[in-house]
Amino acid sequence: MIEIWFWIVSVMVAIYVVMDGFDFGAGILHLFVAKTNEERRQVLAAIGPLWDGNEVWLLASGGALFLAFPKVLASGFSGFYLAIWLLIWSLMLRGISIEFRSHVEDRLWRTFWDVAFASASIALPILLGAALGNVLRGVPLDANGYFELPLFTNFGATNPVGILDWYTVSVGVFALVTIAAHGALFLAWKTDGPVHERSAALSLNLWSAVAVLWVFVGFATDKVNPNVWAALPHRPLGLLFTAIALGGLTLAFLGHKQKRYLRAFLGSGAFILGLLAATAACVYPVMLRSNLGTQDLTALNSASSPHGLVMGLSWWILGFPIAIGYAALLFHIHRGKASAAAEGEGY
Repeated sequence: MIEIWFWIVSVMVAIYVVMDGFDFGAGILHLFVAKTNEERRQVLAAIGPLWDGNEVWLLASGGALFLAFPKVLASGFSGFYLAIWLLIWSLMLRGISIEFRSHVEDRLWRTFWDVAFASASIALPILLGAALGNVLRGVPLDANGYFELPLFTNFGATNPVGILDWYTVSVGVFALVTIAAHGALFLAWKTDGPVHERSAALSLNLWSAVAVLWVFVGFATDKVNPNVWAALPHRPLGLLFTAIALGGLTLAFLGHKQKRYLRAFLGSGAFILGLLAATAACVYPVMLRSNLGTQDLTALNSASSPHGLVMGLSWWILGFPIAIGYAALLFHIHRGKASAAAEGEGY
């Protein structure tokens, strides 16, 4: 049961990154791929019906973590307090920017909210990537399983460490470029005209950068935590999801070359999902690694009671298909190319 919940939490986090990732990517790129007010409204029309529903996956993932591994959630919330504060404000700023930009027909007003939207969209994958980097590098857990971290110290990956160092920043940059590439393919699929052309042209360069950065981050991860790569040959699921990530990356390039942008977008989603799932397979059962030599927080020593896990699973089996069905219905209803709404109507 503990293994099942570890995978439920891991897969739900990966789904959140894939689903909210493409609208983060659209936000990162919209100042570059959309030059006029109408073009920027087209970008917002592409993600508008989807972005708030995508963020539900973050709440669902947090709820699953709270139910199954409350010690991990408590330790992570207290230790990453500043980063979580920045994350929440960035999420709020994105939503406010989307809703407020068209309230006033003034160029300065709209430019302000466009820049705020892009800034928040850039900050989010960096923060989430840095959080993953901290989990892989390790945090200074005390004997009670808690830790505290400043935002940064000397940018070294050995104690005393901060949330940001050369390794966690590199993972954050990798996450930023990957999410931007994911968003570029989404916009290439969902838009037409100049926005489509710019997104398609930019996506190829971004995915080339993703391939290079993946190699760099792989070597960097081996330096700060050799256990990850050492575990891979002995974890069949890790090998399977690594193959899925490689297949997704290949499909992203092939789909782009063939101008089959839905296929390329699905490939980028498979790459992100496979990469995160393979990482989870390699670190299991560790959920928060200690870099002080104290006991790690693992799925085994941090899990809720067996009765709670069983009851939670019964509700998850009911709720998860509903969430998947809702997401599928949204994509079906809003199929086809997105176009900017008339002034005063929607985004």
